[in-house]
Amino acid sequence: MYIDTHCHIDMFKNPKQVLRDCESNRIITIGMTNLPSHFEMGLSHVQNCNYVRFSLGLHPLLTERHKGEHIKFKRNVEKTSYIGEVGLDFSKEGISTKEKQIESFEYVLNEIKGKKKIVSLHSRRAESEVLTYLKKYEIKSAIFHWYSGTLTNLNEIIENGYYFSVNTSMINSQSGQKIISMIPPNLLLTETDAPYTKLSNRTTKPEDVKYVIKYLVQIYNKTEKEIEDMIYKNFQVLINTIR
Repeated sequence: MYIDTHCHIDMFKNPKQVLRDCESNRIITIGMTNLPSHFEMGLSHVQNCNYVRFSLGLHPLLTERHKGEHIKFKRNVEKTSYIGEVGLDFSKEGISTKEKQIESFEYVLNEIKGKKKIVSLHSRRAESEVLTYLKKYEIKSAIFHWYSGTLTNLNEIIENGYYFSVNTSMINSQSGQKIISMIPPNLLLTETDAPYTKLSNRTTKPEDVKYVIKYLVQIYNKTEKEIEDMIYKNFQVLINTIR
């Protein structure tokens, strides 16, 4: 069984087809949203799904729209066990809105503090700061999506017991491969970040986690079934933290 812990289903040209594919292929998929208003628009489409769940997000690169979205986040926070995509982005693309991002991220963490939620995190060039806020608000269950930070920060995140989701872009870059090699097997999950990633000049889709599985087969010297079982067990351990 494949597991895609970070996929933007609502951003595909045909989201309903992606949902049907995930259901028919039995791919456990966590559908990220970038804004609470997107969550509200899409929730009804996944409520009868067996394998797809919807996540409530507030993306750090959309701060110009956050002010009007905070109240929507609050009114939807009890409708899902999954929070994402949320976090901070201090890259060139996001650094100009640093303070607004922090304000929104703290708003999100304060809203979910003490609640049983799994958080999928954007942390580009802000890995240390994201970890600091997770600890400040005592967030227990979180996944660092597509981690690209330093090995020092990686080790600190590992020490705090948080998970990492890896995708095809990571397995096809030297830096990504290095990061994957440092992640303990029990903290490893799979994702696609589809449709924002590419594979052989096409948009990725949830079933493409199979290529991550094939890569892990090589580095762990295990069978595909053993890797699938490992990822499934990791996901179940994470899920049990919110039950």
